[in-house]
Amino acid sequence: MVMEKCYGERFIGSAAKDMRLEIHGTPGNALGCYLDGAEIIVHGNAQDAVGDTMNDGKIIVYGSAGDALGYAMRGGNIFIRNDSGYRTGIHMKEYKEKKPVIIIGGKTGSFLGEYLAGGLIIVLGIGIDEIPVGNFTGTGMHGGKIFIRSKAPLPKLPKQVLAEIASAEELEEIIPYIKEFASFFGYVARELIESKFYLLKPNVKNPYKQLYTAN
Repeated sequence: MVMEKCYGERFIGSAAKDMRLEIHGTPGNALGCYLDGAEIIVHGNAQDAVGDTMNDGKIIVYGSAGDALGYAMRGGNIFIRNDSGYRTGIHMKEYKEKKPVIIIGGKTGSFLGEYLAGGLIIVLGIGIDEIPVGNFTGTGMHGGKIFIRSKAPLPKLPKQVLAEIASAEELEEIIPYIKEFASFFGYVARELIESKFYLLKPNVKNPYKQLYTAN
């Protein structure tokens, strides 16, 4: 199915499965919310809450996305060629075979991976000279992983988040997604993979005690 001249219509592809939707224009908020296996391709930018509570499927955006990308996402893959806004990947989670993945080609706003409970977030920082993430990255993070491609050291992170340069073995996990990203948007995967990535993980020895009710 092809949608032409899209001008901000909301909830496109909500809970869709077993279909391929190609959009030309700018879809409105909650594109692909509750997506359950469909594939959505956007030739343009997308607004807020793309993939909200997405369960399965794929969303590919040939532009940028707004705030709360992948909110509470629990499965499937989202590929954004350019940038995303604030709170990308907030409340993402995984369960058994369900493992959501978000990959951003450019930069993100603040609060990346806020309250992250599972899944993968990959920020490639293509064409970005400065650090490709905003402030408060990983706030409340207690699961999942964030990979950030950056030449510059990351800004100060919460004490509950561990950051280190990713090893070759650790990068193996994200190589398939980078190759798929490169195939969509015309990049050379090898040039991206051979760069320096930081890996962010929750510090299980120093949990967020104030997030939980005391016994």
